[in-house]
Amino acid sequence: MGNALSGRPAVSDLGWTIFAIVCLVVLIALAFWPARVARRKGHSWLLFFIFSLFLFFPALITAYLVRDRRAVAPRHA
Repeated sequence: MGNALSGRPAVSDLGWTIFAIVCLVVLIALAFWPARVARRKGHSWLLFFIFSLFLFFPALITAYLVRDRRAVAPRHA
């Protein structure tokens, strides 16, 4: 895949490497969001972190929809 006019690649290997590293850092940073939401609700932080690494949007939706395990149950009189 190169530039037809110059015979050189349009983007160097170093450029692709830097792009991949930046994407990986952003993916990891975003994965903390559903994990933190789930932890605040009493669920496993690590499992939600791994879930969100592979499926970010479903993990985020799930983290907000799961019930809060730390909520105090109402007392029956």
